[in-house]
This record gives sequence, structure tokens and C-alpha cells, in this order.
Amino acid sequence: MDTLRAARYPFLKDASQFIEANDIDIAELMTSPDWSDARRRGMERIIGSLKNHEIPDVPLAGAEYRRLEECLSYPYARMIVSCIDDRMLTKRYALAEAERLNRLLHDDRDAIPMVAEELEVNAHTNRDGTVSMHFADYLRYSYVMSAVEWKLINTDIRDGYVLLQADKFDRLLQNAYRLRIERELPLAVPDELKKYLSKNIEHVKAALMELKAALSPTNGEGVKDEFLPPCIKAIISMARSGQNLPHSARFALVSFLHTMGMTYDQIISIFSESPDFDEGKSRYQIQHITGDLNGTEGYTPPGCGAMKTDGICFNPDNLCEKVKHPLSYYRIKSGKGFGPKERT
Repeated sequence: MDTLRAARYPFLKDASQFIEANDIDIAELMTSPDWSDARRRGMERIIGSLKNHEIPDVPLAGAEYRRLEECLSYPYARMIVSCIDDRMLTKRYALAEAERLNRLLHDDRDAIPMVAEELEVNAHTNRDGTVSMHFADYLRYSYVMSAVEWKLINTDIRDGYVLLQADKFDRLLQNAYRLRIERELPLAVPDELKKYLSKNIEHVKAALMELKAALSPTNGEGVKDEFLPPCIKAIISMARSGQNLPHSARFALVSFLHTMGMTYDQIISIFSESPDFDEGKSRYQIQHITGDLNGTEGYTPPGCGAMKTDGICFNPDNLCEKVKHPLSYYRIKSGKGFGPKERT
């Protein structure tokens, strides 16, 4: 058993075998003072994913005990994320773990076959260092990549396998791992174990609420109609009255409301007021824009320049002349000031 590899990639079977070989069960991980550092490292994985978009590195050379702690920190983090069961937390955590995998594989090429097998990716490494990946798996894990170069028509396909440079294959393994984590979570954590997690659960919840407030144009207070920019008000009115919205208007509305923190149910309720409401079609469009279909955080709402170009800049007022983005309009109108720069 390669304990260093187990610690680097705690989702591999080696990690489970390493833990079992040391006869450690979940209850002991939760309660024993011997594993307090493993619990602390588990928290580092979560908080790092929230605050810095990454899992901080720790030295793994040397002591087997430290490697075992690293293996144990992984299930501990997953249990806390599962207990909170928040979409943003799960996605950020999954992405941070997946990006960590990508970083490690860059300097550990020998681990790729084992990682690919664990993730059930049909691929093999060629003598020249390139990787051949079955086209079905390529499509499964590349569809979230928007750049033209990732389109199947622009790849080199040989006998049903897509020929890839190593760095591109690593990126697809990252996607495969992220999607696997998102698919696996939340875990069913028994109630008798949750009491041991409660303190750290509350700590993560507080950090998550702080992050959401910082990212939200409303500071987590909910969307107030009186602060909405006139363009968004007009599009909402059009949607509710059953007018045929152009794609640009539908995209602008959904992406704006999603960025403001509104849920899928809140967004679709606006469209449901239309006389010719088609729930299936609306669900697909909304979930595509918000990222629910492809496991992303969704699209950024268009700025004022793009909305003018698309002919959906409706009823501009004096404040519109001073801003370049509908989100900035809301922030100023609500007294929150300017936020981060947005795409115009």
C-alpha cells in the first residue's frame, strides 16, 4: 500500500485500506483526542474551499501518522458538508477538491491510471505522453467547457478515442472528480454522529453566511422590488403578462435574479404567472443559466452595454446614466454602494 498516494488522493481505495489497517472507525474519528488534528484538517479543507477556493497543502513526507490524518480529514469534511447540505458549499468544496487533484497530478503522472480507474474514466496513456480518452467519457466531462477548442468536432478522434495532451486530460479528470463529489453528497450522516459535529457545523455555517452576504448585492437581505433597475422591472412585467421574451431578455432576467440570490422556485414563479407558461421548457432554460444543469455557479448577468446592444435597456432613469451594470444600480439604490466590476 502506498500511504503517500493514499494521503494525496483520499478518495482512492488505498486510503480506505490505510484507515482500515489502523482499525479506526467513524466514532473514534469523531471523539478521540488522538484524531483532533485530523478533524482540524477536515475543517481546513472546507474553510479553505469557501474563503480561498482551494484546499491548503500540508507536508506529507515522513511520518505515517500525518498521512493517516490526511486520509481521515477527507471523510470528516464530507460529513460536515453533508450535514449542512447547501448548494453553494457543496459546489465550492467539490471544486476545491477537484482543483487540488489537478495540481497534484501535474507532478505525479504515475498516479493518473489509478485515478482514472477510480473515477471510471475509460482512457490510456500513450508512449508519447498523450492520453487517449473514449469519446463518450470525453463528452461527459467536457460539456461544461465553453471554449471552442473543447468541442468534439475540433478534436483528434482515432478509433473512438479522443487524443489529448496531458494537461487537457488532467482538466477532464478534474471535472470527473468534481461531478462525482457533487453526486455523492450529501451523505446520510446518522443522528448519533451529528452531535459530535455540531460545533464545527455551526462554524462552517457562519463562514458560509458571511460569504453569501459578501457576494450578494443585497447583503443577504433578499431582493426588494423598489431597488430593481428599470430594465429588470420591465422584463419581469413582460414575463408576467405573457409577452414573448427574446432570449437575451430571458437570459438577463434569470442571470440577474440568480446572482441576487433568488432560488430556482422563486425565479420560476415569475414565469409561471404567464398565461402560456411551459414548466418543462422554463425549467431547462433556468437551470441552464443558473448552472444547475452543468454543475457551475451559473452565468454572470450582462452589463448595461450588452443590454443596450440587445435592445433590452428599457426605461432608463437618471441613475442608469451613472452605472454600467444593473447590479451596480441595485447596490447604489439600496445604499450598498458599488460592488465588484461586472461584465459590460
